[in-house]
Order: sequence, then C-alpha cells, then structure tokens
Amino acid sequence: MVPSRTATSSAPALFTGLSSALVLAACAVLACYLLAIVGCGAAPGTDERSGTVASPDGVAIAYSMTGAGDETVVFVHGWSCDRSYWDEQIAAVSARYRVVRIDLAGHGESGLGRQQYTMRAFGKDVAAVIDALDLKPVVLVGHSMGGTVAVEAARIVPDRIIGLIGIDTLRRPTFGLNDEQIQGFLAPFHADFAQQTDTFVRNMFPADADSALVARIAGDMAAAPPAVAISAMAELLGNDLSPALAELDVPIRCLDADQWPADLAAWAEYTGGYEIEVMPEVGHFLMLEQPAEFNRRLLTIIDAIVSAANAE
Repeated sequence: MVPSRTATSSAPALFTGLSSALVLAACAVLACYLLAIVGCGAAPGTDERSGTVASPDGVAIAYSMTGAGDETVVFVHGWSCDRSYWDEQIAAVSARYRVVRIDLAGHGESGLGRQQYTMRAFGKDVAAVIDALDLKPVVLVGHSMGGTVAVEAARIVPDRIIGLIGIDTLRRPTFGLNDEQIQGFLAPFHADFAQQTDTFVRNMFPADADSALVARIAGDMAAAPPAVAISAMAELLGNDLSPALAELDVPIRCLDADQWPADLAAWAEYTGGYEIEVMPEVGHFLMLEQPAEFNRRLLTIIDAIVSAANAE
C-alpha cells in the first residue's frame, strides 16, 4: 500500500548552494515513561491494535501492534513520514514476530506541541512505547532519519534491544553540519516548503521508478507541517551520534540503496559491529519500491540478529 497522510507527514530538501560533499552527506542521513495507553482495539479486518503512549514531555505517541512471538520488531519511520510507510512489511514480518509501528511526535496520528523536534526527543518517543508495552527483546528498524532515532532509542533502553537495522541510513557513525551549512540547506524550505520538499523527494528515486508511487510519496511528504519538518531537519543535520554510539554494544545492520557509499573505516571503531547490504535498482524508499525483495532481505537480517542473540 502506498502511504497516505492522516495527520502529518513529509521528506528532505533541495541543496541549493551546498557543495557536492554536503549534498552527499545530507542525502545519506535521509536517507518507565508510560503515562497512558488509550484507544486500543483491532483495526477493521486485521488483528492490528492501535493506541497511544505519552512520551516523557506529555506528547501522545501513536502506535500499532500486531503479530506474536518472543521477539518484537519495532519500525521507526523517516523524516516527515509516518507509520503507514511500513504497510508493505506488516504481513511478512508479523508472520514470524510481533510488530510495532510508531508515529514520532509531530507525525501521523501523534501529537504536536514541541518547540524543537530533536533526535533525542524522538528516541524517547520510541523508548516510551517500548517500555509501556514491555517489549523485550526488540529489533529496531529505522528508515532514513529513523535510523538516527533508533540509535537514540537504543541508548535509552539498551537492555531491551538486541539489534538495530538501518534502512538507507547510518552510512556514517557521526553526522553534523555547522550552523551556517544547516541554514543554507534549510533556506529553500523556509521560502517554499511544499515545492522544495516535492522536488527533493522526487530526486530520491531512480529515473525508472514508478511515477505514481513517486508522486504519491512526494505529495504526501510535501504536505507535512513545515514547522515540525524544518525543526527536525535542522536537528538531524546538526546531530552527532558519537555519544550514543559510545554507550551501545548492539549489532547495527544496514540495508541500503546503491546510491551513496558508507564510511566503513569510521564504522570499524564501533564496538557493537556494523554491516551493510546493498539492494540494487531502488531509491531511498526501497521498502515501497520493491517490497517483496525488501521483505526477503529484511527478514534474513532480522533472523540473523535473533539467532545470534539467542545463541549468547
């Protein structure tokens, strides 16, 4: 299913005035808190239950849960997207594992109200749901910005996490532009958020991508709340994962499009271990462009993480 926006959603931007190196880096990135659980109940025609959990700052975080099993796979969407971007994965993954999908604050059906949409705060959103539902052990799967968020979440609840899977993300262990670079990147979004987002998203697909899918995703992401999207992008571009990674010792496995290289030398210093697998002939939204092949590869990675954890 192609995602459709409910409350909020969106995607990255146009790199006017930035060097090719910064364009590459920016694209590579894009790529105990329970206060209440409400609205639980099966979705029509499925066994998926939906509800909300309060993040530490009180923002309501929407989630959906389906499947069963000892292990849980938690899906985290990317910048200006929402949990519907994982629709194509539900049937395949929930046949083996419990599946939880989350809308980060300011996205989808989750609440608004933050002044800054930081990666750390998003990580707390994910951790709040994991704690509230008492999920353990967990494999975190994060797309684009969701990969950074997953690292922050794992840092908060490390005893619950057995592995982290980045989808077209985490090509570098650290990422951070200075203020001038960030403002230069964001200037076109301030001027015309919808147009710049639409243009940027379309550039994330290969030339032969399904035009209808491209149009649907670009339009959906361009309709995101600009204040949320611009704040989150600014925080993402200035984010440094070094402190979080220094506290983690879980395997990180990435499934990426064949568009930009990973900094394997830098990742060699991460003690938890880092591996990358490249999926050819897809763009940034590989889980929607070729869902059957993506699901096959994703399940192989999840199974390997679970098997390794069970063998310890």
